[in-house]
Amino acid sequence: MYVEKLPPYDERAEESVIGSLLIDGDAILSVSTLLQPEDFYGERARWCYEACLSLWENNEAINSITVGHRLAILERLDQVGGPSYLGHLVSSVPTSAHVEHYARIVSRTHTLRRLIGAAGEIASLGYDGGADVDRALSQAEDLLFHIRSGQETRDFVAIRDVLDQYLEESARLDDPHDLGETPVYTSFVDLDQLLGGFQRSDMIVLASGPSVGKSTLALNIARHAAGQGNGVAVFSLEMSREQIGHRFLSSEANVDLRTVRQRLYGDVAERRIVNAAGTLSELPIFIDDTPLQGIVEIRSKSRRLHMERKLDLVVVDYLQLIQGTGRRENRVQEVGEITRALKGIARDLNVPVLALSQLSRAVEQRTSHRPQLSDLRESGSIEQDADVVMFIHREDQRFTREEWERQFSDRDYPEGVAELIVAKHRHGPLDNINLRFNGAMARFEDLPTSREM
Repeated sequence: MYVEKLPPYDERAEESVIGSLLIDGDAILSVSTLLQPEDFYGERARWCYEACLSLWENNEAINSITVGHRLAILERLDQVGGPSYLGHLVSSVPTSAHVEHYARIVSRTHTLRRLIGAAGEIASLGYDGGADVDRALSQAEDLLFHIRSGQETRDFVAIRDVLDQYLEESARLDDPHDLGETPVYTSFVDLDQLLGGFQRSDMIVLASGPSVGKSTLALNIARHAAGQGNGVAVFSLEMSREQIGHRFLSSEANVDLRTVRQRLYGDVAERRIVNAAGTLSELPIFIDDTPLQGIVEIRSKSRRLHMERKLDLVVVDYLQLIQGTGRRENRVQEVGEITRALKGIARDLNVPVLALSQLSRAVEQRTSHRPQLSDLRESGSIEQDADVVMFIHREDQRFTREEWERQFSDRDYPEGVAELIVAKHRHGPLDNINLRFNGAMARFEDLPTSREM
């Protein structure tokens, strides 16, 4: 015979929470950040807790008399069992000292009930069927992730605890095996010195015009990060996985990208490519080249990789190709939704997110052609949500050698010099950094700054 199971709940724990509050009204301070009324399974306990919260919010005392009065006003006193039920709650708990323990039991059973509810919704997704299996999987992952993320509550902490954590994390920076909380270093010396590496939970935007090298720089950073043991996810909405592989091989083997792509190499270059492939194959780099990808899919895949393996850096190439949910009136609002979601991924997974971005046509209409924050396409939300915004500027793309020598005869032609402009840095100073760009080898390299030359 089939017997339906009751959802998990602990009636004694729920009553002990209310009893503790009736004994000591100040105990509400300990549980108000842990419990919401919907966490209670029993209707009577839930109504009593709502009455306690209402009294507390109105700066009124919490005891059996005031709670009974509040319930009477709401015409619920008789339904909970009258004053005798409140007296039972008081007598069932000898002290309020363990109210947080009872509250955590109530919260835990509520989470288990949410899990059961999510399982039912996931089952419905399966039964409904449909052609879009990926979207169904993403929705299922969202249901589970919301349950997990809802478990964390934040409250006041003493500054001593904050500083102790800072000192502990600083000590771990010297341990190369403990990468869980350390920044992700780009291996570009001046950039790492300026930013302190890519900080976890930050969204970094790298922008430039077409064919300036933003994808190349992003892949260089991904390779350097992976070489330090960091797991890297690369979402490429523009280039195929084969094209990305060619760029990695060209940079690693120091073989011309055209040669790699067309396989026009001799024995020496072939050995270097084979060795480079062996080195790259050992790195924790994971490539997703799904075109026309939505922010929901990117978020779900990042979470799944984070849970199944290890994720320390997310690279998205590039931002304007991401599809929104379609619920916004225009593209500017849609991009705002996307940038907030990318920042949310960075915070949820505690990883830096490097998002590439295009520039608007406005940069081409200025004499200097130097990019600035307002040049970001759909710039408002990108500039607001990003923790760091960097631009790549190359004068050798704007001037031929002959044009340069005619206009700037007193200055050397900046062939292969890329200026990395840090235009926004939420946590520190701004600066311009010079890098050497070798397009043939799909590589950026450190270039001595003017202070060192």
